Amino acid sequence: MIAFLKKLLGLGPATDYTALVKAGAQIIDVRTKAEFEQGHIKGALNIPLNNLSNHYAKMKKDKPIITCCASGVRSAQAKHILTANGFTKVYNGGGWSSLKRKLG
Repeated sequence: MIAFLKKLLGLGPATDYTALVKAGAQIIDVRTKAEFEQGHIKGALNIPLNNLSNHYAKMKKDKPIITCCASGVRSAQAKHILTANGFTKVYNGGGWSSLKRKLG
């Protein structure tokens, strides 16, 4: 039960997003096109959350995927959707600007 709560609240070991990107992770930004155009992480793929299910073919199930958005809410939803559809290496990167800082 404690492990479940820690996972739910994100209280586990920190994710090394830089290592994931070096290992070929794809960054999926689930904000709207307008939000994405105002700023984004270089190389990120913009697939708005409401269109995510139409773009599974653009994502590789054998590679890590990092989701991001404005604050982390939509990216958490995207992670849940992708995991429910067979993607096994999905990480919620949270807000794109804080993820960008973590990536250097």
